[in-house]
Amino acid sequence: MDEIDVLVVDDEEDFASALTARLTLKGFNARAVTSGEEALPAIVNSPPQVVVLDLKMPDLGGLEVLEGIKSFSQDIEVIILTGHGSVASGIEGMDRGAFDYIMKPVDLNGIITKINEAYEQYKKNISN
Repeated sequence: MDEIDVLVVDDEEDFASALTARLTLKGFNARAVTSGEEALPAIVNSPPQVVVLDLKMPDLGGLEVLEGIKSFSQDIEVIILTGHGSVASGIEGMDRGAFDYIMKPVDLNGIITKINEAYEQYKKNISN
């Protein structure tokens, strides 16, 4: 299995660090940032293959970060994390280029499946 580079972007520090730790234990090359403003420089400096992106953050919202990611690289796949009241925003994110969205609270196996699917799409993107 390839080691997939994943960037977790979530303002809930405990969630971001716990998810990163669990992904690392499962063989992913995972790292986290805890704000939208930190996400874009982190992506430019070391582009991940997949981004797990919280929709609601106080400084720079997930849809704005998504636009920044896609303007930097169309190849990077983005999975949006959204709360129950934000399904429409998750769908809007997909309209703007996100791979998919997942409802919080997240199931680890479910997010791993989505990351693997997004990585397969990433590989198709870069081979074209």
